[in-house]
This record gives sequence, structure tokens and C-alpha cells, in this order.
Amino acid sequence: MANQGTTRRAVLAGSAASAVLAALPARAKAGESVPNILWLVSEDNNPFIGAYGDKLAKTPNIDRLAASGILYRNAYCSAPVCAPSRFGLLTGVLPEACGPANHMRADAVLPPELRTCPELLRAAGYYCTNNAKTDYNSDVAPARIWDESSPKAHWRNRPAGRPFMAMFTFMSTHESSFFRAQPAAMSLDQIHVPAYLPDTEEMRQEYAKYYNLMEEMDGEVGAHLADLDAAGVRDDTIIFYFGDNGGVLPGSKRYCHDEGLRVPLIVSVPEKWRHLAPAAPGSVIEAPVTLTDLVPSALSLAGLDKTPQMHGNALLGSKMEAPKRYAFGMRNRMDERYDMVRTVTDGRYRYIRNYMPHRPMVQHQAFAWLAKGYQAWERAYRAGTLNAAQRAPFEPRVYEEFYDLQADPDQVTNLIGAGAHRRRIAAMRKALDAHMIAVNDNGFIPEGGEHEGYRESRVPGAYPLRRVMALASAAARRDPRKRALLTAALDDPQEVMRYWGAMGLLILGESAQPARDRLRTAMTDDASPRVRIVAAEAAARLGDGEQAVGQLQALLANGENEAVRLQAINALTYIGEPARAALPQIRAAAQSEDESVRNAGRYLSAVMDGRYVPSLQIFDVERMLQQMRNARPAS
Repeated sequence: MANQGTTRRAVLAGSAASAVLAALPARAKAGESVPNILWLVSEDNNPFIGAYGDKLAKTPNIDRLAASGILYRNAYCSAPVCAPSRFGLLTGVLPEACGPANHMRADAVLPPELRTCPELLRAAGYYCTNNAKTDYNSDVAPARIWDESSPKAHWRNRPAGRPFMAMFTFMSTHESSFFRAQPAAMSLDQIHVPAYLPDTEEMRQEYAKYYNLMEEMDGEVGAHLADLDAAGVRDDTIIFYFGDNGGVLPGSKRYCHDEGLRVPLIVSVPEKWRHLAPAAPGSVIEAPVTLTDLVPSALSLAGLDKTPQMHGNALLGSKMEAPKRYAFGMRNRMDERYDMVRTVTDGRYRYIRNYMPHRPMVQHQAFAWLAKGYQAWERAYRAGTLNAAQRAPFEPRVYEEFYDLQADPDQVTNLIGAGAHRRRIAAMRKALDAHMIAVNDNGFIPEGGEHEGYRESRVPGAYPLRRVMALASAAARRDPRKRALLTAALDDPQEVMRYWGAMGLLILGESAQPARDRLRTAMTDDASPRVRIVAAEAAARLGDGEQAVGQLQALLANGENEAVRLQAINALTYIGEPARAALPQIRAAAQSEDESVRNAGRYLSAVMDGRYVPSLQIFDVERMLQQMRNARPAS
């Protein structure tokens, strides 16, 4: 989804960028020896891998790589979906620091001070190739930053004598492949189905599909390792194998539990470059690390310092740093559905904060619902056959969650009130707050709102983050005693403060009744359409459905900003029967060129027409398959 500032893109090639690159030491150009760097990236993967202890996995190539390399037991992506995660992979900067990169499928403006990994390595003499996925969630042009970015890009094409940095992405395990995959030939009774999912043969078959694709992907890894051996460059190449985000099974990708954020990460360092490694071959590192550590790590291997804006640490190389104590993760909009979650883990425990707890964790998403597992899970929910742990993801949430990942790997027992963990929870709360301030988390800014963006949000006084965090916390806790505070925020001069004031009143539900008159005014008169949308949904829940739907109809009309239209249709989705008056606008949205607006419109139209069942195909599969065929990398 496009967002403001497209006229600023030309600055990427301007003098500020040139000055940054000119200041870098050109080690390779000067003839100093540096290693080749190879990134082998699998799509949508939790560590369903033998080397990680999975006894059902058939991953001999990755297992051998781990035996001769370093396995990071607790590695995490920054966001549980590809595009925001890949923004961090490209820049070493967290997506929430540069809104709207924190949303799935966005167009963040990359200012000159945020340099990309291939640009920095090319300035140091590396030949940099990408085969072939980009999905950077920003306005960066791949052709500008890579020597080659295409299905034919390969390190073999480098000029003689040049070190290479090459990235290959394997689509075999991507969600789109999973929808069409066949189950593996394995005994289904061996499969562990997490406690939050119904344990049925259909769900076990979904897991068997995943194991099948993991085996296929492992063969692709093996082929690339064989290429290095055949070319005689294995001993000069440091190999990183990792997943770009968590897996595709129900409740994993898109969600801020371990299944969505934990990924495999294995680094193989040949003998010649062993002095750049943090541990001996075959070692396992337990400290939490993140994929945003990979850009500083690649620069460190080239003898380069990371830039001041980067959030990760170099895990190896001449600029090696100690791993951090915590790994942080986030979620904002995922495709057509809005949410805001922030989380932190030390590898043993996970703390989660839900800033929009009135929305269920699992909201219908057209792309995800192509999978039979999601269809079966919702079907069982609608039939009333799920237990409490299996129902919870479809229902409103609490503000905070805390899990012992060792005792409860499925994360179904929330220990947030457990006295035994009081100090640990307090420490993780404090760490998460400090992290959000340090990175200037843009996630509180409604998509398309004032001051969204890396530079815009850093203008002094533009984005009062500490005030916003305090208000959003009060909003998300559902505390009626905060009603006056939330109502007063509707008169704040800052859009983001008014937005969270309205959000808090929406979350309060019936307890917001004394603020009903003020919400009526906000939904008609506020200068921000984003504030009007939230106020309208809150007012509808207090009995003003007809007036609220009238306001949302106008904001859903063709010609409005697509982010505004999407926010309006999401509000209508949760208003219920009064939204029927907007059915003509909803049906028009179902024809939108914008994928998210279109999918949200198709879903809500089907619900209102009585046609919806979980197996109804909302997503345009043929369009997606054609796009995937066009972008599929060469093997």
C-alpha cells in the first residue's frame, strides 16, 4: 500500500547517500583478503530441522551444515511475516522505526541515512547478487542497490578476483507452495499438534505437508553447497542459512508467538576464516539473536563498522559484538487486518503486549485462509467443538501475556499474574518500553497518519512517543477508571493522541457510555479520517450505529486514500448488522485494485450475503500464482 512521500525517492541517489558511501574503507579494492558471504534463505520456516532436535525432519544437508558450523538455538525475525522482516534484512534497521514498513505490504520512504547491505558491501569491493525475491516494504529500487537482482543473478557472474555477497531465496517452503503441497509419507500419529489447535487427522496432514516441503527445501540448500564445492570456493565462503520468518501452519506466520518469530539460523565458517567466528564448529549458541543482526555481521566480515542507525549486533567478524540479552518482535497490519502487538523474549520466556485486545488474535485473512488448516480451525470454532485454549485465538485478548517456553512450548498458559515471575515480568516490561523508545517505534501512528516515517517521526515535537505509549497502555488495559483520560485525549492537538483516546473508548465498550456525546462529535468533526473511523466504531457499539455507518460509508467511497478505506472497512466488519446499510460501498470495495481493500470487501460482502463459510475462496489465487511464476528464482 503506497504511502506519502513518493517525490522524495530521488534523494536516494543524491549527495547525502554518496557522502555516506564515500566514507567507507574499500578493503577489498585495496587487495586485503575478505571472505565471500552467501545467504541461503528459506521462506516461512520454523526450525523443523533435524539439527534443532526435530526427529521427524529429513534435512540432511542443513544438518551437516550445522555439524560443521554454528547453530543459533534462539534466532528470531523482527516481524512474523516476510515484507517487514525483509526490510530489516536489507537495512539492519527495525521496520517499526521507519513507518509504514511495520505494516505488511507497504511503501516506506528510505532516507539517505538508512543504507542497505548490498550498497555498503559494493562500496567495499564486493560483487552483490540477489536471486531473486526482494519484497523490501519500501521504495528502494533493487536494480540500484545490487549488481544484479533477478532469477539469473549468481555469484558465478562476478568479475575475476572480486569477493561476492550472494543471497538466494527458496520459495519451496513459501505459504503459496504449502497450499498445493502433498503430505509426506509419514505416520500421522508421530506428529505433535500444538495445544492451541484441534488435534485432527486434517490438521496432522497439514503438518505432514510442511515436513514434505522442508525436505524439498533441504535439497535446494544441498545443491547450493555442491555449487560452492564444484567451483572450489567453499573454503573462501562463509555461509548463512536462515528462515525469513516463522512457519505457515495455523497460528504461526503473522503472529507474535514463537511459532511466528522463531527461525533457524546456522552459520558455517571455513577453517581459513575461523578467527572471525564466535565459537568452534559444531557449537550451539543459546543467546537470543535476530535477523537484524545479519547486516552488521556481513559488514563485520568485510571489516566494516555498522552504521549508527542499525539496530543489530555483529555476530561474527572483526567487529564482533556480544549478543544482546533480549530479542524483540512486532506486528501491525497483516494484509487486510489491523492489529498492534509488541513482544520480547530472552529465549526461555516470552512477554507479549496486545495494544488492540478488542480484536481477536486470529482475524480472517484471505491469503492465510487458502490453507485447509485455517479453514478447519475456524469451522471447528463456529461449530463450538474447540476447548478453551483452541477457542482463545478467535476471541478478544488480554493486554499482557507471559509464557515459560520451556514448560509450555505451545504458549497456552498465560503466567502474567504469577507471583513467581513478578520480577522477571517487570524486567521484560521495562526492557520492551526502553526498546520502543530507543527505536522510535512508529507503530502507534495510524497507517497513513501524520508524522509517519523515519524522518517525519523524528522531527522534535512531532511524535510524542512517551505520551503516546502511556495513553495506549491505558487504552489497552480496559480500565474504566481511565475513561476521563481517554476522553480528554480526543481534544489533544496531536492526531496520534486523539487516535489512541478514541481507541481506548472503543476497547472499553459499554463502559465508555458516558463519553458517547464526545464520540459523536469526534466521528463527524475530527480533522483526521483515521480518528473519525475509530470514533465511529466506538459510537456504533454504544447505540449510534446508523450515524456511525453513515460516516464510514463516506470514508469507504472510491477516491479516498486506500489506507483510510481499509481502516473503514475493518471498522464496518466489527460493527455487525448496522453495517448492512453500507453494503453498496462494501461491494464496490470488493472490486478495488488494492488487494487488501478488495479482500476485506469480498469477505464482508460474503458475510452479509450469508454466503460465507471458512472454505470460501476470497483470495485471487490465479493472479498470485502468475506473480509467483514470474518471480520464481532459478535453481
